[in-house]
Amino acid sequence: MSHPVSHPAGGYKKLFETVEELSSPVTAHVTGRIPTWLRGSLLRCGPGLFEVGSEPFYHLFDGQALLHKFDFKEGHVTYHRRFVRTDAYVRAMTEKRIVITEFGTYAYPDPCKNIFSRFFSYFKGVEVTDNALVNVYPVGEDYYACTETNFITRINPDTLETIKQVDLCKYVSVNGATAHPHIENDGTVYNIGNCFGKNFALAYNIIRIPPLQADKEDPMNKSEVVVQFPCSDRFKPSYLHGFLKINLLKFLSSWSLWGANYMDCFESNETMGVWLHVAEKKKGRLLNLKYRTSAFNLFHHINTYEDNGFLIVDLCTWKGFEFVYNYLYLANLRANWEQVKRQAEKAPQPEARRYVLPLSIDKADTGKNLVTLPYTTATATLRSDETIWLEPEVIFSGPRHAFEFPQINYRKYGGKPYTYTYGLGLNHFVPDRLCKLNVKTKETWVWQEPDAYPSEPIFVSHPDALEEDDGVVLSIVISPGAGPKPAFLLILNAKDMSEVARAEVEVNIPVTFHGLFKRA
Repeated sequence: MSHPVSHPAGGYKKLFETVEELSSPVTAHVTGRIPTWLRGSLLRCGPGLFEVGSEPFYHLFDGQALLHKFDFKEGHVTYHRRFVRTDAYVRAMTEKRIVITEFGTYAYPDPCKNIFSRFFSYFKGVEVTDNALVNVYPVGEDYYACTETNFITRINPDTLETIKQVDLCKYVSVNGATAHPHIENDGTVYNIGNCFGKNFALAYNIIRIPPLQADKEDPMNKSEVVVQFPCSDRFKPSYLHGFLKINLLKFLSSWSLWGANYMDCFESNETMGVWLHVAEKKKGRLLNLKYRTSAFNLFHHINTYEDNGFLIVDLCTWKGFEFVYNYLYLANLRANWEQVKRQAEKAPQPEARRYVLPLSIDKADTGKNLVTLPYTTATATLRSDETIWLEPEVIFSGPRHAFEFPQINYRKYGGKPYTYTYGLGLNHFVPDRLCKLNVKTKETWVWQEPDAYPSEPIFVSHPDALEEDDGVVLSIVISPGAGPKPAFLLILNAKDMSEVARAEVEVNIPVTFHGLFKRA
């Protein structure tokens, strides 16, 4: 992890180039041997259209959603991709302009409308994007592509066709939900979103969507709120891919009156730091403990488990209160290597951390560290105002090198004590390696190749696995510099991160954020 790799050729810029969808799957060229037990499909989401006509999208999270699929059958691999037919995409294609405001791109009113109809369209309310470019997840027997708003899009995981848009507001009281639901082995889905609670006060609701029942009714109809977390500031909910404040008054007014996008509505509060809330899952009861720590950005949780009266929380953090997304404008990401490095020097610094939260306190311990677990240096100090101040144990840190997009053996070890996590290594925000981390010993294993840019590693367990890391790791890699095949699906042995096989395709594949492996 220590030797700095540089990218003067700028091959990473290919991650942010528009591509065309495919009319039918293409066959990939396999080198090495695909394990015969690996049957199913890798589904992933990301932006695939970075401009509409002459109008560019400005931010990494603005390009229109493209759904990708690598299919594995008897050692053969095919690749397919289709744009998700969201309202944002369909209307942009129809009107040949950006119609709906995205995360960092403002959609201007239709120049063909006269001033009166433009004025009245302001009062119809905010049009929220349904651009489902972040993740794909199962609900019952259905699959949904999502972003962070109240709209999710049901897709067909076999053909990649778009089935329908679903508005979460119609089922449960949330204004939006994260792109990272927690999914139990029985198919129960948990998610969190903000909502208006009592007296127009903001709060966060944890929602539960049950698994498919014998009656085969759509589980969405049975969604419910299980617990509500209060918000520290009535008009400034946190952005829930992490912990940031959205200025709601700014958000509601700016949208209608002047050209603003979501990014303009984020504020960070350096004095508040981070507040952690804990609730009992079974009873849906809020724990009346006030955990506090210094400010960080958080987009991805590695894992959380309980041990002897403590909650162990492993996170991919970015230090400080400045919003990391400020550095993810496409102009920054497409810059030349020296410029990319200069930008990243100014940005919040990444660190994988372990926090330990005591689940009960005794006032007699005021001023003391409450953590008694032998295997961690993380502390939790009870202060006289009854807040608990947390200091983390650092589990991975490298100068401007992030361990991000973490994945684990989720089916067997999600919410339980575990040893290994797999991540995408970001080098000054450029994804240039895959990394396995032992969270207990901090040992790392790395896969890296010159001018190769991988995506989030997905762990797939061997069907007869005996150990936590028995299986393979899948990642989509682009290699624009080397030879005729610009991209490939990489299969690594999850034990030592050595290459098992690769399946090359003749088309470029832009950046993808998240996805899953759907077993056949």
